[in-house]
Amino acid sequence: MTLEQLRIFVAVAEREHLTRAAEALNLTPSATSAAVAALEARHATRLFDRVGRRIALTEAGRLFLVEARAVLAQAAAAEQVLLDLAGLERGRLELAGSQTVGNYWLPGVIARFRALYPGITVRVEIGNTDFVAGRVQEGAADLGFVEGELDEPALAKQVVARDEMVLVAPVTHPWTWRPPRAVEELKAGPWVLRETGSGTRAMLEAFLGARGLAPETLNVVLEYPSNEAIRVAVEAGSGVSVISRRVVDGAIRAGTLALVDYALPAREFLALRHKERYTTRAAQAFLALAGQE
Repeated sequence: MTLEQLRIFVAVAEREHLTRAAEALNLTPSATSAAVAALEARHATRLFDRVGRRIALTEAGRLFLVEARAVLAQAAAAEQVLLDLAGLERGRLELAGSQTVGNYWLPGVIARFRALYPGITVRVEIGNTDFVAGRVQEGAADLGFVEGELDEPALAKQVVARDEMVLVAPVTHPWTWRPPRAVEELKAGPWVLRETGSGTRAMLEAFLGARGLAPETLNVVLEYPSNEAIRVAVEAGSGVSVISRRVVDGAIRAGTLALVDYALPAREFLALRHKERYTTRAAQAFLALAGQE
């Protein structure tokens, strides 16, 4: 098998769609299909089930995907070592960021980095904290950026910024004129929250737990995997939420949602790198720039 076949297989597996994978790789659908078929035929193993126009990984495909990603990550690391010999004049940097840090803080750092090192290609993936940690652990990302605490012994952590957390509510919610004082008053909500696995959700649950309030006692009416969806839902009157001020500052100033007078702890933005993987010169330079924040 070749690295190109592995690259095509991973693209198809991640999208579960031949045409979309072909478009992402700038290949024809027939070339993409042929590469997957050749891989299956060479090893007499079916990697995908084809049901109508859909495809899905078989059990063998799911197991092979883990190894294929690892091989591609190792090949990319080897190539990067050679690129590093030329200094920071060319190369690439793979980043992963969780929702808040990735959408509201990281773009500014990337812009400054690109101005200093225009020959370095930067690619960013956005997901929740668990997703980012996984991408760094498997070598798919040189650096990860998340908000809040993370217990992953294989990852080195560095504080790069701090973030203000706020309690927000629809402008007609009673808390806008009579904020909750006792932690028990927070139960009623109703709450609109990020999904489990996000740094924002983990921060709120840790805050409540430290004050003796079980997070599962909250009246949670909606969960979303997106900060923007949370903001819009609160503006629409669906409930209250705890979220980064960076996400809602414009809406607060515009008067479309209300800032509730309730003290919450700040949280840290963390840079993640794998302790046992080679840290490229581009990643080192990006970390140094991020640390200036």
